Amino acid sequence: MEITTENISEVLRNLPQDAGIYKYFSAEGEIIYVGKAKNLKSRVSSYFQKSNQLSRKTLRLVSEIRRIELTVVNTEMDAFLLENNLIKENQPKYNILLKDDKTYPYICITHERFPRVLAVRSLDRTLGTYYGPYASVKAMNTMLELFRELFPIRTCAYDLSEENIRKQKYKACLEYHIKKCKAPCEALQKEEEYNREIEQIRLILKGKMSIAKNYFKQKMQEAADAWAFEEAQVLKEKYEALDKFQTKSMVANPNVTDLDVFTISADEKTAYYNFFHIQNGCIVRTQTAVLKKKLDETDSTILKHLIVEFLENAEAKIITNVEPDEELLEHFTITVPKIGDLKQLIELSYKNVLYLKKEHLNRKNEQTENSTQKRVLETLQQDLRLLHLPKHIECFDNSNIQGTNPVASMVCFRDGKPAKKDYRHYNIKTVTGANDFASMHEIVTRRYKRLKEERQPLPNLIIVDGGKGQLSSAVEALKELELYGAIPIIGIAKRLEEIYYPEDEVPLYLSKKSESLRLIQRMRDEAHRFAITFHRQKRSNNSLISRLEEIDGIGEKTVKILLEKYKSVLKIKKISESELAELVGRHKASLVKATLEEEK
Repeated sequence: MEITTENISEVLRNLPQDAGIYKYFSAEGEIIYVGKAKNLKSRVSSYFQKSNQLSRKTLRLVSEIRRIELTVVNTEMDAFLLENNLIKENQPKYNILLKDDKTYPYICITHERFPRVLAVRSLDRTLGTYYGPYASVKAMNTMLELFRELFPIRTCAYDLSEENIRKQKYKACLEYHIKKCKAPCEALQKEEEYNREIEQIRLILKGKMSIAKNYFKQKMQEAADAWAFEEAQVLKEKYEALDKFQTKSMVANPNVTDLDVFTISADEKTAYYNFFHIQNGCIVRTQTAVLKKKLDETDSTILKHLIVEFLENAEAKIITNVEPDEELLEHFTITVPKIGDLKQLIELSYKNVLYLKKEHLNRKNEQTENSTQKRVLETLQQDLRLLHLPKHIECFDNSNIQGTNPVASMVCFRDGKPAKKDYRHYNIKTVTGANDFASMHEIVTRRYKRLKEERQPLPNLIIVDGGKGQLSSAVEALKELELYGAIPIIGIAKRLEEIYYPEDEVPLYLSKKSESLRLIQRMRDEAHRFAITFHRQKRSNNSLISRLEEIDGIGEKTVKILLEKYKSVLKIKKISESELAELVGRHKASLVKATLEEEK
């Protein structure tokens, strides 16, 4: 995704909320930073917002970012591991703290007679079978400790060959006397029995955690029953650590040899692909991108082009989701896995393809929508004879019933779409009774006086819901602020949908099928809805105050307490009498609930 000042908000809006890593590229195409995230949208967005909260180093990094590339993974732990792999492979200049040789540990069950269970940081496939890696060292150590509690396996490095045991070369150590080992070194434990216990450990390491969890749960309950709460807390922490234990990772999997992964999803005009390069069981290179089809290329043809572009070793093993043609099979070792770890790698790769495809299609739809909105605004500019394209429009409306609770609203549209964070409600302060003209004068004055004082940008067009009277009041307010002529303003009357200009007796009639009229009507209706909603809320609150104050035994102070706590009548009706009693006392709570029950 290319980053510019114009498209940054669109890029951030389309980011996924999955776990994964993000790569920042400079203008020269160099990777300058690799980061991990539990939520990519939240983490990446944080770099481009609230710049006053960023350090100088981070601000410098952000100023150099020209492109973002994402890789979605299954878990936060996988994001940890992939970040580690890519930093060591690419050495980005801003990843200072991770530029060491740190590797995540594995658990190894050795191939020797009477196997040992070890924690190691380097892979040597001749030593044994590896499980991991584990981003949480604490969780891994908890598992090793669990194995020692559950199974009496040896910790010594003796060569327990049949000959050495027969010659009684070794003696039982302290581990035997404290019942942590059954001394196979002195032939006190049979090899078959020992291997059965090792097989149980393998099952746990493969993710069958019920044995481990049930063990800690039982011990925790026993400690709690004996009132040994400190011991129970320690056991609880171990139980929780098991939940974080990562038994399998597709990002770094010792069971996967060196290979390249390609997945493709294509339609008539476009192909989306993901590429993983795996060394020593670890993903060390990733790329997800879009290809434009020139002709009606098949998926196999696209795969061939990708292999030629990315493959560094013609003899490398390739896995893919595409059925290769005979030509490809003649030159490359290609398989389409159906089960197992390789199938899961394909699924992870394809997950990234689908994310990119969705993001690309959303962007195309937004571009189409933006193109449509621009055409509508250009039509509106032409129909209303405006000097500038009305990218920023504000529309005003009043609301009152028989002069009660007068309120007003302003809705804002930017680029032809609602900008709801810029909507505003107004309580009418200077007008008594039903006087729409005076109310319109007040809210227009308040709105643009504030914008003027704060030096905020003014709209390209103001729309007033109403005929000549409301329009004249709004114009008078702009004149008093010395803004008349600086902002185009019109009024729309409901009866015939005629458009009025200031100081012009003859209205403008736009075609009922006009896109520009539909936009004006949409804004007018939105302003009316926004004002009516606010008016109903205010009227409800005021009627509640009036009704509560009429209850014998409920005074102004109690009403104030209730409204400050619960805000609206609907919320107070839902509150139980016991909860109200905690706030205002049992007697007053009973009075309030009885009154509100009568209104249902």
